[in-house]
Formats: sequence, structure tokens, C-alpha cells
Amino acid sequence: MRISCGARQNVRTAPTYALWYKDFGYTGGIPANATTPSFITPPLKTLRYFPLSEGPENCYGINRVPKGHYTLRIFFGLIKQPDFDNEPLFEISVEGTLIHSLKSGWTNHDDQVFAEALVFLLDGTVSICFHSTGHGDPAIISIEILQVDDKAYYSGPEWGKGVILKTTSRLTCGTSKPRFDEDYSGDHWGGDRYWEPIRTFGQNADEPRSTENSIKQASDAPNFYPEALYQSAVVSTDSQPDLAYTIDVDPNKNYSIWLHFAEIDAFVTDAGQRVFDVLLNGDTIFKEIDILKMSGDRYTALVLNTTVAVSGRTLTITLHPKEGHHAIINAIEIFQVIAAESKTSSAEVRALQALKRSLGLPNRFAWNGDPCVPKEHPWSGADCQFDKSGSKCDLANQGLKGFLPDDISKLIHLQSLNLSGNTIHGVIPSSLGTITSLELLDLSYNFLNGSIPESLGNLTALRRLNLNGNSLSGRVPGALGGRLLNGASFNFTDNAGLCGIPGLPTCGPHLSAGAKVGIAFGVSLSFSLLVICSVCYWKRRQNILRAQQIAARGAPYAKARTQFSHDIQMSRHHNHGHTRTAAENGPSLLS
Repeated sequence: MRISCGARQNVRTAPTYALWYKDFGYTGGIPANATTPSFITPPLKTLRYFPLSEGPENCYGINRVPKGHYTLRIFFGLIKQPDFDNEPLFEISVEGTLIHSLKSGWTNHDDQVFAEALVFLLDGTVSICFHSTGHGDPAIISIEILQVDDKAYYSGPEWGKGVILKTTSRLTCGTSKPRFDEDYSGDHWGGDRYWEPIRTFGQNADEPRSTENSIKQASDAPNFYPEALYQSAVVSTDSQPDLAYTIDVDPNKNYSIWLHFAEIDAFVTDAGQRVFDVLLNGDTIFKEIDILKMSGDRYTALVLNTTVAVSGRTLTITLHPKEGHHAIINAIEIFQVIAAESKTSSAEVRALQALKRSLGLPNRFAWNGDPCVPKEHPWSGADCQFDKSGSKCDLANQGLKGFLPDDISKLIHLQSLNLSGNTIHGVIPSSLGTITSLELLDLSYNFLNGSIPESLGNLTALRRLNLNGNSLSGRVPGALGGRLLNGASFNFTDNAGLCGIPGLPTCGPHLSAGAKVGIAFGVSLSFSLLVICSVCYWKRRQNILRAQQIAARGAPYAKARTQFSHDIQMSRHHNHGHTRTAAENGPSLLS
């Protein structure tokens, strides 16, 4: 995969028409037009740069990377604007391991306009980070992630998944033409290496050789060197029999050296006609090298490899003739052997990223990549304490807002957490009580509310707890109160609602949250019933009063009517024996 940084669409570049994907996977930065510092830089028109205002660490994080062995290559660029530093200096890490530091003057050297390393990627992702050093803004033109053979550059027992090989120098000898593997029509499993040309090691010290004959055993697994690499060489002369190449290196490092030979000199036809020793910084590493004898034939590739420790700042490779013709060499590769850093556990990284989001950390903190590695560039506010079993997080007085996430419990190695003097609100998550390594917890002078979780009583290693200056309420957990007798320093002051330990108000009957809700519901229900009963009583009383008023108005008529009914009854009783019924008098008219 090739990425054109800053590009908004996919790009293909001549002469190979390689596909470069549009920019993605970055944590920040600004796209801009690019100036390429070298003709070997891919002919891309954009880059992405990372101003210091966005933080000292910025990264590319690429997902869905198949498990395997990869060559990673990053080309640097210059921002095409007059008011920018024309040569930024910064550092680069891969998977949390620092692999490269740009040196002043890098724009004038073709082999310094990129950084390259061989690394195993095993978790489906790759992280490539750029670390500001205060000398301009990191600016990246392109990133290449090229899979190679799993056994590529195998160099002995120390080689493996814990080792990164950083390319220091890669030379093709006896030619003036710089080449990539693709230019050489090399196999893509070689990783499209760049070969810097070196026509001579010194004035009148050697002579170039070349051939158009095919080279056998060149493009073979696991390294798949291009055949054309062995079709040119340099040969020492009578005036300078020793063939020597010197390169500047970082001191006190190990280097993996790969030397490439093929007998292409027409004057050497049999074994024994060219024999030489190989010395590194004066020490003989390979004795009596006879290319034709060791490779089996003329025009056949031979590769020698060794790893050496270099204490000084230079590495000198010397070929010293022993018999016959002068020494010859076709190509040289030098890699710095870097022990891969142990990455922080993915669960803890996710927990810190959740904390970053919930607290709204400003851009100046960055918090990109790995919090603890490279050791030279830990996250601001994070102290990983590599010599101890725990770590610290100090973000006091940083103007942070937001809340504490439950995921904070995944910081299982955290010894000290200081978030005092911010404006953090919400409750203290009970999950905080699962970080058993916690010795210091300072959440003072924030806007935290609610109660202190009982789970904090499980922090048996806790020696200092500052919760003062918040809006906490309720009873201080008994386990915390008892810890005060054992010399722990706890501060709960300036929380108007806290109670239950000496120095705080005495608590009333302690009610759980459920009980408080139940009481509130009961009071509300009682009040509602009281209102309903009052309304019903009032309506009944109104009905009674209305009935009494109606009765009072109709009293005179009721009295007269009662007297009239009484007179009728008395009359009927008096005439009872002298009257006849209606049936006796005739037909009835009643219906």
C-alpha cells in the first residue's frame, strides 16, 4: 500500500504507474502543496504537515494490515510556501520504536530524504508517528507499506519479531544511476528497495566494471535481489590495492552488514585467481573470500552477511586482496539493528483514549500513538515509570472539562492519578475502585457530585486521597474512614453534603438511593390523596348547603299542602258509610 499524503484522490505516477491511495489514517495535520527535495522522491504534488499547535506527536494509524513482514518507507517533503521552514527536523517512530532522526542538511542528500525499516506487523495495524523537536513542522509526502518475505534479511539467532532493521545505507557500486527495484525490474517481494549509486570509493582508488551477462541466483527467496544489481561493480587498483568504504553511523549500536558479489571481471575465469579478506573497522570478519569458488560459477550472485557492534561514529568496510587479482564488490547494505520497544497494552491505550475524549484534552496534548513508547516521546502528562510496575497520570490545572469514563478502570497499572484543579463534573465512577495498584488519587477542586463510591474502599494500596473542593454528598464509605487510622492522608473538606467521619457533620439515618426514591414517591402519593379527599369533601358540603337552601325557600307551600291533604283524609273517613263505589254508579272513565 502506498499513500499520497495530503491528496484528496488516488494518484498514479510514472514511469511505473504505481498507485498511491488518497490520504487517510492520520490523527491530525494540514494538507498542503509540496516541494520535493530530491528527484528520487515520488513525483507527488501534496503533503501533510503537523504544526506544533496540534501537539508534539502525530501519527498515521493504518488498520486491516495482513499479518506479516514489511518494509515501511516514509518520504519527507517541503511545504510550498515561502513563510515555512525549508528544512524541518523531527523524529519518526514505527510501532512505538524510534527509528530515525532527521539531521541538518538532509535535503542535500538523496539517501536522507526518506526513512526505511523492516518490521513485523502482527496485530492487524501499523502506527507511524512523527515527533516534533522544535525545529519546524514535520512534513510527509508519502508512506509505503510493502510486504516482503517472512524470512527476508534473516541474520541469525538474534533476528526475529522483536527486532527492527533500519536502513542506514544501500549502495549499488560502479554506476552513476540511482535505481529502485522496480527500475531494475525486480521482484515485488524485494520491497522496491532504493539503491544509491557509488561509482567510486575514492579518487583513483578503484575502477568500475559492468556486464550485460545474466546473473544466476540473484532474484531468489527470501531477499529477491534484482539481477541488474550484480551487473556493475568496483575493483581496486595497483595504486590502492585495498578497497575501502567508510560511512558515518550512530555509536554504540549493532549493525547488520550485507555484502554482494558476482565475478563479472573477464580476467577472472578460475577459482583462486581472486582471493581477499573482508575487514570491518580493522577486524577481519571474512577470510579468503573466493567469489568464483563460493558461488560455484562466474556471473553468479554471492551474498555475505554479518552483524557487528560499533562503538565509534564510523564504520569502515575494507576488502584486502590476498591472492591474484584485486578485490571486487557489487553492492553494500547496512542496517542498524534496533530492539523493538514493548508496546503498551491495547486495553490501556483505549482507556487513555477514552479519557482523552471524555475530558476533551486540548490539541497541544496530542495523545496519539503509544503513551509510553518511544521512551523519548511519552504522552504529555503520562509518566510510565519503566523502572517500576506502575505509571502516573498528572493532568492537574489544565482547564479540562467533561467527565470521568468507566473505561478508566482498564488502567490496571496506574499508581497515581492527579486531575485536580480542573472543571470535571459528574459522578466518581465506581469502576475506579478496581485499580488496585492506585496509591494516589487527587480529584480535588472540580465539580464532581453524587456520593463517594463504596468501591473506593477496595483500594488497599491507597495512601493519599484528595476529594476536597467538590459537591459530593452522602456518607463517606466506612472502609475509607477506617484507613485514616493507618496513616493514610484523605481530604474530604469543602463538600457541603459529606458526613460520617471526624471533621465532617454527623450523618442522619442513612438511606439508600432506592429508599429515598420510595419516600419521595410515598410523600407525593399522600399529597395527591389529600388533595383528592379535600376536593370531594368540599363538593359534598356544597351539595348539602344547596339542598338546605332549596328546602328553606319551599317551606310555606309545603305547610299548606300538608293541611289540605289532612282535610281530605278526614272527609273521606267521615263519609265512608254513605258513599258508593264508581263501579256501582256506572262505567269508569279512567284509562
